This record gives sequence, C-alpha cells and structure tokens, in this order.
Amino acid sequence: MSYEHLLIVRDGRVATVTVNRPDKMNALNTGIVADLADCFAVLGADEDVGAVVLTGSGEKAFVAGADIGELAELDAVGAERMALKGQAMVDTIANLDKPEIAAVHGFALGGGCELAMACTFRYAAEGARLGLPETGLGLIPGYGGTQRLARLVGRGRALEMILSGDMIDAETAFRLGLVNRICPAGELLETAQGVAAKLAAKSPLALSAALRAVNGGLELGQADGCRLEASIFGVCASSQDASEGCQAFLEKRKPEFKGK
Repeated sequence: MSYEHLLIVRDGRVATVTVNRPDKMNALNTGIVADLADCFAVLGADEDVGAVVLTGSGEKAFVAGADIGELAELDAVGAERMALKGQAMVDTIANLDKPEIAAVHGFALGGGCELAMACTFRYAAEGARLGLPETGLGLIPGYGGTQRLARLVGRGRALEMILSGDMIDAETAFRLGLVNRICPAGELLETAQGVAAKLAAKSPLALSAALRAVNGGLELGQADGCRLEASIFGVCASSQDASEGCQAFLEKRKPEFKGK
C-alpha cells in the first residue's frame, strides 16, 4: 500500500498507520479521507494483521480537524456529500473486525476527534487536547461526532462539549471516558503498539466475535443483546481456535491460533 499522506509500518501482526501531513497539522482533506477508507479496508481484509495503531506525524497534532479551506468552498450539497464520505470512512474504521488503538497526541479536534472516536481504544499523551469546535465556525460535527460522543460520554456531557466547542485536556477526557489511558508523551506510541501486539496474539476469531457482540449489542435491548452474545459464543465454541485455546490451557502451554 502506498498513499500520499499516510505511512503504514508493519511489525509482526501490528500495523501502525500515521497520518502524515505535519505542515497542516495532519488536517483531513478529501484525499486523506479516501485513503484512510481504503487503507483500513485493506488492513481489515489482511489475515496477517491482528491489530492496528492509528496516529499522526509530528509533535503538534494527532489530527487537527478537517481541511477548512476545502470546506469553505462547498455549497450545501457538496458539504453533505463531504460529510457522508467522512462518515463512511470512520464507519469503515469503527466496523473493522480487529482492534484499533488511536494514539492521540497534541490536538485531536473536529474530524481528528471523530477519527479517534471510531477506534476501539483511545490512548492520549499527557498534554493532548480533544474537542469538537465546529459551532465556532457556524457548523456542527459531520463525521459522526454528534452520535459517537454521546454514546461514549453521555448526552449531557456530549452536548456541553459540542455546543461550547471547548477543548478538553487528556485528564478530563479520561475522567469522562473519552480516552482509555493517559501516557507520558514519549511513551505513547510504544505503549499503544505494545497493547496492540498483545491483542494481536489472541485468537482473531475471538477478537472479531467480541467486537461484534459488544458493538451489535449496543444497538439492541439487553435481552436481545444477550441472545446475540449466546449465538456468537456458540459459533466461537465450535471453532478450531477455541479447541486449541482450551487444549493449550489444559496442557499449560501457549496457544497457537490459526483464525479458524
């Protein structure tokens, strides 16, 4: 894979994707949105990739937001199309059947915050700043931010962030549940990659099943969600990976999962 503003590095079963447009604080233009959608679709289909880390280049920003220069030239129809393409891209990331960790440093604003929210986990460096400042531009979040933020932190806190447009620091984001972990800036990427490697060593079928059970269940009532869980559990229990995992436990050895 080769993209103008994305760098992809593979280390074992972990792929690290870096948005590489530091002169613009990694702002998302239409080309990057399309490339991210394609990149994650390819990584999702690659059986040799067990987990993905997403970050931004430079020290100033994870992703500072959408490219305002592009947005300023759009009419209502063009802006809606832009939003739908951005939503499709973050949906590709959110629906990947393998875990992703957003390694957030510096600014993660607007589209950058929405990009991070699409990932399975968010790890933030000390000093990171997150927010959805679109109301200050006469806009609202357009890449799923109004929906994902409310599901992550609750309606009231989401509305406070969206309506005010204020940025929050990493500690506040952690307290609200927007980020999972805070790391020293110099250890952020190494920590995210280490956790990704740990996850990638587990059964790909089990990881995919857990993601489907949690994400699918959130759209259902609890009783229906539990029925979904039981159905997915049954499929997992009949897999070669489950047989290998149980046998390895009984034999006190490390399992060798095949994803089957």
